[in-house]
Amino acid sequence: MTTTLSEAARPPRLSTLRHSAVLARRSLVKTTRNPGPILNGVVTPALFMVLFLYLFGRPVAGSTAEYLQYLFPGILVMGAGLAGMISTGAAINLDLRNGVTDRFRSLPISRTAPLLGSVLADLVRYLIAVAILFGLGVLLGFRIQGDLLAALGAAGLAILFGFCLSWLTVFIGVLVKSADAVLSFSFIAFLPLQLGSSLAAPTDTLPGWLHAWADINPVTHVMDACRALLNGRPDTGSIGLTLLWSAVLFVIFCPLAVRAYGRQE
Repeated sequence: MTTTLSEAARPPRLSTLRHSAVLARRSLVKTTRNPGPILNGVVTPALFMVLFLYLFGRPVAGSTAEYLQYLFPGILVMGAGLAGMISTGAAINLDLRNGVTDRFRSLPISRTAPLLGSVLADLVRYLIAVAILFGLGVLLGFRIQGDLLAALGAAGLAILFGFCLSWLTVFIGVLVKSADAVLSFSFIAFLPLQLGSSLAAPTDTLPGWLHAWADINPVTHVMDACRALLNGRPDTGSIGLTLLWSAVLFVIFCPLAVRAYGRQE
């Protein structure tokens, strides 16, 4: 078969996954110089944990030790994506506005790779945040009631949901004109998702309007699933809803983000 000059001159194309891994490494190298995303993913949930534990521990559960068993799984979900996701879209937006993305487009790489690479780097940051939060939780008195497999399952569910939800901020990061706007939109979305849930108290103790929102809030299902696993009472219903919500978020916002990114050319 005859090979044309243009075909011969093209550099070999790597797989999308390999492209993404290389760009994820780039993002992680940036994190070593600016550890803000990891600190944000750990410090924010840790502050919530300490404040809620000592403000609401006795009124809600009668003791801080018992309340920590309820609170910590929700804090884990916060650390495994919700707190760190705010920086995901901002980083992509900065690359778009600073001309870095134009350099990527001049390379023979997949158009999806810059987005996927950024999100894969976030997965590594989520793993680090989860490990640190587990350590802090144990120091404060949290005890895993289930087996190791259940604990890994809880961490995996939290990270999976964070990964899928982060595509929403990636989509926002591609659409808006500045990183400050990304942070504003993400923070506005963060508050009702995080606080309008079963994080601090069971949903049936909330006022009617808030109870209605918390019951349909996907973050509530993730927290309930992790809580059940860590306390030795796996709940297939909440686990199934977590997987369903994760799939829905990924299927909707990943293609939207990739399409919006392609239109930036």
